[in-house]
Amino acid sequence: MNRLTAWFSPEPGSRISEIKQQGKSPWTESVHLLWSAWIFITPLFDRGYSWRWALLTLATYPVFVLLFAKSMLVSRGTSPRYGMGLAMFGIALTPFYSGSVSYFIYGCVSCSLSSRRLAPFLLRLLCLNALFVLIAWQVGYPWQALVAFPFMTVTIGLVTHVERIAHEKDAALKLSHDEVRRLAATAERERIGRDLHDLLGHTLSLITLKLELSRKLFDRDTEAARREVAEAEKVARHALAEVRCAVTGIRATDLAAELASARLLLESSAVHLDYGPPPRMPVEIERGLALVLREAATNIARHAAATRAQVSFEVIDGGLCLTIADNGRGGVEEEGNGLTGMRERVRALDGRLQIHSRRGQGTRLRVAVPLPAVAAVVELAAPAAPPAGPVEAAPWAANARP
Repeated sequence: MNRLTAWFSPEPGSRISEIKQQGKSPWTESVHLLWSAWIFITPLFDRGYSWRWALLTLATYPVFVLLFAKSMLVSRGTSPRYGMGLAMFGIALTPFYSGSVSYFIYGCVSCSLSSRRLAPFLLRLLCLNALFVLIAWQVGYPWQALVAFPFMTVTIGLVTHVERIAHEKDAALKLSHDEVRRLAATAERERIGRDLHDLLGHTLSLITLKLELSRKLFDRDTEAARREVAEAEKVARHALAEVRCAVTGIRATDLAAELASARLLLESSAVHLDYGPPPRMPVEIERGLALVLREAATNIARHAAATRAQVSFEVIDGGLCLTIADNGRGGVEEEGNGLTGMRERVRALDGRLQIHSRRGQGTRLRVAVPLPAVAAVVELAAPAAPPAGPVEAAPWAANARP
C-alpha cells in the first residue's frame, strides 16, 4: 500500500506540485478527464455499441487514466515519456478500437503540458500525427478524419502550450511582485531601526550621564545637582520632540514605500512611472490613499497595456488631490471589484473618485479628499513632472474638488 501511495505521490517539479504551490487543489486538473466522454460517444458515429467495444473499453480506459495521471505526477523531465506513451497507446489501438482517437489526442495534449520549449514540442507533435495518419490511412479511415484529427491535435496542443506558458509567466510575475513588496517592507523596517538608533542612542546616553552626575553631586553641591537634573530634563524634552517628528515621518513612509513598490511593479511590466513626493497628511488618509495607489498600479500592470504612468499630489483649497494617470488603452466602461473597492475607500475618507478613460487615450483617476486645517497648509516639497503624450491632464480634472 505504501508503495502504491508513493507511486502516485507528486514529484518535485511536476504539474501537480506546481498547482499545489499556487495554493490550488490538485483535483482541478481532473476536469480534463471530462473530455474522455467522447470515448463513450464515438460508437454512435461508427458501428454502434458491442460486447467487443465494451471489453476493449474496460481493458484500455484504466490504462489511459493511469498514463494521464502519471504525466501530471512526474517531473518535467519524465513527463514527456508518459505523454508519448499515451499517444502511442492510442495509435496502437487505431486498427480495432474507435476510442483510440481520444487516447491519441490526450497523449498529444499531455506532451504540451510537459514541454517548456515550443520547437521540440511541435516537432514531437508533427511526428506523432504523421504516424497516426499513416496507420489510420492503412486501416481505412475517411480522408475527412485524416485531415480533421491532426488539425485538432495540433490546434489543441498549441493552444494548451501557449496558455500554460502564459500562466507560468503570470505566476512568476506575481511572485516577483510579492518579493518586491517584502523587500520594500524589510528595507523600511531597517531604515526605521537605524533612525531610532541614531536618534535615541546618543540622547539616552547623555541623559544617563547627567543623572549619574547629579546623583554624585547631590550631597556635595545641591545647586550643581539641580542644574544637571534640569539639563537632563531639557534633553529629554528635546528627544521627545524629535521622536514625535520621527514618528510622523515613519507614518508618511507608508505612502512613500507604496510609491516605490508601484514603480518596481510597473517597471517589471515595462511601464515607466513618474511621481513626486507625497505631502504630510494624517495617517488615516495616508493609509487609505496607499491602498488606492496599490490597486491602481495593479490595474495598470495587468490591464492598461501602457508604457508610461504618473502619480501626482496637489494641496488645493484645504483638500488633497491624488492623480494617477497612464497612456494605455483606456476605454474603462464597467467598474470591477478593484475600482469598486477604491470608491469605497475614498468614500470612507469623505472624498470623491473621478475616472476619465477614453478608448485609446489612457485612463486618469483623480482622488480628492479633505484635509484637516493643520495638514492643509503644508505644501509639496517638489511638483511632479508632467508626463508626455496621452497622460497630459484632461480639461475636467482641473475643476475637481473634494
